[in-house]
Amino acid sequence: MRIETADFADGFFLVEVATPAAYFVRPRAKVFMDARQSTPLTRMFVPVDPDEPCRQWQMMASLAAPVDPDTWHCGRDGEGMVGDRKADIYRITAASGAGFVGWVDRERRFPLQIKTADGTMIVVENIRDEPQSAQSFELPPGMRKFDPRALIDRIRQSDVWVAPPASE
Repeated sequence: MRIETADFADGFFLVEVATPAAYFVRPRAKVFMDARQSTPLTRMFVPVDPDEPCRQWQMMASLAAPVDPDTWHCGRDGEGMVGDRKADIYRITAASGAGFVGWVDRERRFPLQIKTADGTMIVVENIRDEPQSAQSFELPPGMRKFDPRALIDRIRQSDVWVAPPASE
């Protein structure tokens, strides 16, 4: 799946539920990185099994951070409409506050609308059911993976890094 949003205008997200993996891709810079906590969109807007969407949502949530099965809950919460489409409603709760409500279109096998814990409503718009180029859902050729931890390690080894004072 590919997610494009104005909040990240210099790139796009690629999400692979089967692997599972989520990347942020910046084509002009020729880099990509693990999305992890870059955006909650890669945990919410994923293809789902309409009979059991909770499994995919929990799997994608665990990519960003460990999921505690005792505090992460997902269950069906009725039916509703998103535009002219009928949808099954699911409520996800998590101790981290990363819960949301998702409206799943059974035919498309995808959430059409998400309401986040803070009340923000995100709706999928301009849906076109037509064939798409496979290249739109792959990492472009010549990309290199950016590892933020490697950058932090390089900074620590430079003369810019100021080590915290030793504990007494």
